[in-house]
Amino acid sequence: MSDHPKYSDRPIPPFHETNDETPTIGGGPPVIQYWAEHTVSSEGPALWKILNHHSACLSCSWGTGGQKGGFTNEVGEVLQRCMKSVEAISAELQPAVEPDFFERFTIQGLQKLNSMEADRLGRLSYPVLLREGSFYYERISWVEALEIAVEAFQKAPERVASYSSGRSSNEAAYLLQLMIRALGSNNLADCSDMCHAPSTTALKTVLGTRTSIVSLEDLKETDCVVLIGSNCPYNQPRLMNELIKLREKGKKVIVINPIMEVGLVKFGSPSFPVKSLFTGSDISNFYLQPIPGSDVALFIGIQKVLIEHNLVQLQYLQAHTEDWEAVIEQAKTTSWETITETCGVSQAEIKAVAFEIGAAPKVVFAWAMGITQQGNGVDNVYSICNTALMTGNVGKPGAGVMPIRGHSNVQGFGSMGVTVHLKQEIQQALEILLKRPLSRVQGYDTRSLIEAADEGKVDSLLCLGGNLYAANPDSTQAKRALNQIETIIYMATKPNLGHFHGLAKKNTLILPVLNRFENPHRTTVESGNNFVRMNDVGHTHLKKADLMSEVSFLAELAYRLHGNDPINWRSLQDVHYVRQLIAQTIPGYEKIATIDETGKEFTIGGRIINQPQFPTPSGKALMMITPIPDLTLPLPETFGIPDGTDTIVLALMTGRSYSQHNTVVYEPGDKYRGIPHRNCILLNQLDAMKIGVAEHDLVTVQGDAGEMEYVEAIYGAVRSGAALMFYPEVNAIFKARIDRRSGTPAYKRVPVCIYRQLSAEK
Repeated sequence: MSDHPKYSDRPIPPFHETNDETPTIGGGPPVIQYWAEHTVSSEGPALWKILNHHSACLSCSWGTGGQKGGFTNEVGEVLQRCMKSVEAISAELQPAVEPDFFERFTIQGLQKLNSMEADRLGRLSYPVLLREGSFYYERISWVEALEIAVEAFQKAPERVASYSSGRSSNEAAYLLQLMIRALGSNNLADCSDMCHAPSTTALKTVLGTRTSIVSLEDLKETDCVVLIGSNCPYNQPRLMNELIKLREKGKKVIVINPIMEVGLVKFGSPSFPVKSLFTGSDISNFYLQPIPGSDVALFIGIQKVLIEHNLVQLQYLQAHTEDWEAVIEQAKTTSWETITETCGVSQAEIKAVAFEIGAAPKVVFAWAMGITQQGNGVDNVYSICNTALMTGNVGKPGAGVMPIRGHSNVQGFGSMGVTVHLKQEIQQALEILLKRPLSRVQGYDTRSLIEAADEGKVDSLLCLGGNLYAANPDSTQAKRALNQIETIIYMATKPNLGHFHGLAKKNTLILPVLNRFENPHRTTVESGNNFVRMNDVGHTHLKKADLMSEVSFLAELAYRLHGNDPINWRSLQDVHYVRQLIAQTIPGYEKIATIDETGKEFTIGGRIINQPQFPTPSGKALMMITPIPDLTLPLPETFGIPDGTDTIVLALMTGRSYSQHNTVVYEPGDKYRGIPHRNCILLNQLDAMKIGVAEHDLVTVQGDAGEMEYVEAIYGAVRSGAALMFYPEVNAIFKARIDRRSGTPAYKRVPVCIYRQLSAEK
């Protein structure tokens, strides 16, 4: 390796220009300030009580908690709570929405609220109904709510559906899918369809599994982490503790992201108050900023270097993989010109990173939605898996592939069968349980559900958490589609935009439910690394609230729909009984049958792969050819921009702000990107100057479904040719471009045309 390229330990990326408001580290003192403000406030005692409660974190799938305590992770390490935990708990500890609130505000008035304003209305504490032709939600009883729900779900099976998010428990998820499938429907859309569906699709093909094959213990033992399309300092802050500890041991972290996120360069973690919090710990050794959507080209470039310098593990490929020759040949014959022009990363940078990957004994490849929310998201994951397999980093301790899940139990919903791609072994087990064949009709995933509703093909929809309206591209279409459904039932703890815009044609119900740390019974959730945690019983702080647990409502609804055939559905209100059924029907979950007695949380069987033996038909990993994507952007005239206007077409990435969880916004700005409010666009200064846009100028951003006006231009460390705006607001301006194999929209590469605001008056 004498020709190893010269490269500094932590090189400055080529697109590193930040603005004056950008801090030098992510995390750090602002996190402590936030903790202090909330924990010493009037909500402090209640907040600390929940932080120490034996229940899993409400935020991301890297969250802590369970039976080992509120600040403890799955291997017993303490001080593992983060600011995202506090934000989520604080939001749940709000007082109840006022008793006469819905009598005072029309639906038209509620539609003027933004996401943060909707969330801050408070906790939902009584069921409400918006009837056809009414301008007001009205309070109703649970008896009437159940009567409406029963009538709605007695429709033809193909015309009923559900949508869910990862905020709920495994028990509620299992009940939901069992009830819907017993009706004869497979329309089980889930929020994972919009994020990591390309991961599950690709991993199933390549490795025969659908989740991370890396445990927390594996991550701690690795020599190198390749972190792709992830902004974990914002979205999974606890993961940063692991990266900090790896760097302290001299291990390497390679970051691949079109934006230089401050927290991925340096991060100050409260878990290391002396050595990290105020000065920050170095995170990235190498930081590549590719063109959005070009990851296949970048990884083929890495593979090409590995081949040219004899860093490919040929014996491993021959023994443990199939079709590896075609993948090797593709990398060999793809020209460097094609690779570098497609991804926008220099050959020298690619070579430096490839050498690090090839030299490291154990490498973990981790990715998030920058990889999956692309028009070729499945190919992106294939290309990462190909690279991991070429270097022998699949099927040994301390190495592997690790999709980084977002919501706290989104993976658990898939495990419980809330998916339109049900595993054959689960299908067979459910057929034995229900004593009847399940429908073989292909169900609606999230995008096909919206399309079907827009065509008038859906009569009834039950939403178990989530925000189906705001999470979708083309807000106009999403609203129109939901308006075609006769009855929509929203089960939620707090109001969101979907409750005010995603209205049904006849009946829209909002049913207030208990959150994870309030349930009168124990529940379980699953982490992104396949660890099952148990949530202890609790109670709500709300006084005189008319709430119901999700399990209780779903079991009662199922009983009224199905009676005692072939099981006593009402008895499923006993979560212990639900867990017995889960153990019987969900592979890898056998230990949940005794978790009530033993209290032992567990890693799901068959998920962590530490030997190169794979649950594929051949027992080998299947490597896949990954076509180089055509990333040509449309011309300005295709947007209908007036002649003579100085315009630029960019690849827009949608993203969350620092203080945000999914579609829920806690604070309007983003201090770590120097963005003051949500109607902003983060631009590379060179791109902005091409059309005469100075920082803080107002611009119009035009997509293929609409435009946003008076958008403030903010200069930032985003690579040229790309830009960033906040989700979910920007969803309104673009249509869904779908990876057809997974059904996931390309949120991270949206062609937009940008020009100076024609009028300076707001």
